[in-house]
Amino acid sequence: MRSSYRKKLDIGEIFDINELGSEVQKLPFSLKILLENLIRNLDEQIITTEDVEKLLKRKVGEEIPFMPSRVILQDYTGIPLLVDLAAMRSKLKEKPELINPKIPVDLIIDHSIQVDYYGTMYAFNLNLKNEFERNKERYAFLKWTQSAFDNLRIVPPGKGIIHQINLEYLAKVIDERNGILFPDTLLGTDSHTTMINGIGVLGWGVGGIEAEAVMLGQPYYIPIPEVIGVKLVGELKEAVTTTDLVLYITELLRKENVVGKFVEFFGPGLLTLSAQDRATIANMAPEYGATIGFFPVDELTIKYLKRTGRKIEHVQKVEKYCKYQGLFYNGQEPGYDKVIVFDLSLVEPSIAGPRNPEERIPLAKSKEFLEELMKEYKIKSSPRIPHGSVVIAAITSCTNTSNPSVMIGAGLLAKKAVEHGLNVKDYVKTSLAPGSRVVVEYLKNAGLMSYLEALRFHLVGYGCTTCIGNSGPLPKWVADEIINNNIFAVGVISGNRNFEGRINPLLKATFLASPMLVVAYALAGKINIDFYEEPIGYDPNGNPVYLKDIWPSSKEINEYLNLAMNPELYIKLYEDIFEGDENWNSLKVTPNKIYDWPESTYIKEPPWLDEIYPLNDIRKARVLLLLGDRVTTDHISPAGPIPKDSDAGRYLISLGEKDLSTFGARRGNHEVMLRGGFSNPKLKNYLVDIQGGYTLYFPTNEILSVYEAAMRYKKEGVPLIIIAGKQYGAGSSRDWAAKVTALLGVRAVIAESFERIHRSNLVAIGVLPLQIDKSWRELGITGREEYYIERLNELKPKQIVEVKAVDGTKEIRFKALARIETKVELEYMKHGGILPYVFSKISSLA
Repeated sequence: MRSSYRKKLDIGEIFDINELGSEVQKLPFSLKILLENLIRNLDEQIITTEDVEKLLKRKVGEEIPFMPSRVILQDYTGIPLLVDLAAMRSKLKEKPELINPKIPVDLIIDHSIQVDYYGTMYAFNLNLKNEFERNKERYAFLKWTQSAFDNLRIVPPGKGIIHQINLEYLAKVIDERNGILFPDTLLGTDSHTTMINGIGVLGWGVGGIEAEAVMLGQPYYIPIPEVIGVKLVGELKEAVTTTDLVLYITELLRKENVVGKFVEFFGPGLLTLSAQDRATIANMAPEYGATIGFFPVDELTIKYLKRTGRKIEHVQKVEKYCKYQGLFYNGQEPGYDKVIVFDLSLVEPSIAGPRNPEERIPLAKSKEFLEELMKEYKIKSSPRIPHGSVVIAAITSCTNTSNPSVMIGAGLLAKKAVEHGLNVKDYVKTSLAPGSRVVVEYLKNAGLMSYLEALRFHLVGYGCTTCIGNSGPLPKWVADEIINNNIFAVGVISGNRNFEGRINPLLKATFLASPMLVVAYALAGKINIDFYEEPIGYDPNGNPVYLKDIWPSSKEINEYLNLAMNPELYIKLYEDIFEGDENWNSLKVTPNKIYDWPESTYIKEPPWLDEIYPLNDIRKARVLLLLGDRVTTDHISPAGPIPKDSDAGRYLISLGEKDLSTFGARRGNHEVMLRGGFSNPKLKNYLVDIQGGYTLYFPTNEILSVYEAAMRYKKEGVPLIIIAGKQYGAGSSRDWAAKVTALLGVRAVIAESFERIHRSNLVAIGVLPLQIDKSWRELGITGREEYYIERLNELKPKQIVEVKAVDGTKEIRFKALARIETKVELEYMKHGGILPYVFSKISSLA
């Protein structure tokens, strides 16, 4: 059957989806790629003709297997994954090589660099030096994996951000192996993997546990999604950036509730957006809730591939293949489940905040909004740092630094500001951390880098830095002023997330903005400014300078764009992408097939194959946490610095550690992560009146840390549950948010709704997600009850179960939907998680 789809063309052999009939051409582009994936891997065992039929008939919600052609990882989520594989090898001593990636895997080290130094020419080198000193044990482990596993490549530190490297270099759009051409597809252990959708590559973020299974040859099971078409019309107005556009789209699509759906962009407005503009919009698919934000291949995609140094003969194959298979966009409108028309001309300059990406604020109304927000803070003040001060201004994140239009725009704005005699306020911590070395090179070639440096926007690193919370400490005098006077201090970043407590613990709010506005706010020194009416500053002669005086026109920006799209630049800077510097090369490892687990507080053999809890009835469970809406993975599993007075800090100090580092850096040690679970100082648990990682231990009515209480319950054999509101698990894809939940002894999470990736992660680690249609308040829940969830041995996918809550003589019964989406997920739960399931299959071969 599979061979009947195979066809030979002048460019190579393909699996021809046109053989399936005329209805194929009505499918959205993303579903055509899934269809090709099915027929190419059709074996009537894992992938069957029935799967092909289900997709052709658009049976939304029914599962199909997906076999991505590759996996990408970053170090924060990738190291725990590789630690798990190393642990499996330790358990399978007779045939350790059975544990090995079956498909190509690239790990890019980009999450560990921190902004310790800034505002100087030497900031980058010193930050990189600190990174290696802090992460020597982690990086030595990664070098071991590079030698021990086949199909694994490591991009060393200092080369760029995972998604920008994927966009500019790794992605092929159409891949070729053994003479067969097929669409490049991938899964990544970072939620912003969707950025690659901007150039017609199908891929999205998954949990690390799911990625492990895929790496080991298992399919990824996906329910057939609804596909929402967003028809773009019109074009952006002058002075409106792609950042403004993506914030607008994020707000719009959040309201449209596209969670768990595919979104595809089409329409005449597409022709006005470059490949990098599209990548910015695709990058923030997790923020608007979609699984993907897909842009089909068209002439502008082909142009981008050529101008980023891809080989001409390969680009020609991409174009011919896509046109033959109906994957090339030339104005057609596929059969979408729903179409939303979006007029680009309606977009206006904006920022987003104070704590969520979808909280868009028109720039013209921002001062009014901020003044209202700051009212309660004006009891005390500081003569040095007024309320509303911008103390962090970071050009950061691949979301925007991948886009030359806004980066050149920032450089031109800096140039004009310097020419007008403006400067950045002394309390502003500035930084420039692009996602690719190409950015700094074209800024230098354009003569703009020196102007950014004149405003202290020096290069601090090629990595995620401030966007993921690695903003580093504020200057001591600034921190003291903020703490002593309760100053409403904020950050302005060109990133994609601004969740409460994420960027820096001393910030009262963080706002997302274009790189140009980041520079503008650094110059103004305050967030509560009306850029349309107030001067951004004064020149040395006392003359007012307004934002309009230094804002670059689109014509000025376009004059520099050719410098940013020079193929030779990309070829030169990517030819050594897998080669490390002297810091990396000096790391010595023993190339054994089995890891020797040296003494380390960063890398520790995990317990996933020892502590297994198969799906069974839950009786007399206690509530560990009673939470509200939008509890993010940052709340569940922090990534920032480890406080000395925390459970994790005390544990590390007891082992003699002086530099506690960050939770993100220590994700290879489950003992640290376990103690950090739900310890975010911004967490609100309604069982107690105190904010932070505390809960009520019911047997003694003591208020304890979440870790302390959970360990007492665990010792007593008491199962635990968590009860929450809407959008539970929003934010980063970090699988540790699920792993730590399981390690704390939580057997089920009951919530009004779950974010896509976190729900998958909970299932993958063996924790039951249950969805309720009323809030816990409406159900009369106090959290003091004992809970019973029974007959789970009879559970089926998407089944309604009954939950019983008993508090003395009071009893509450309510229905909940088991968010086990597929039969395969049910198998994972029955085995106690995906790792025991996969390991049992592989170990049977040994």
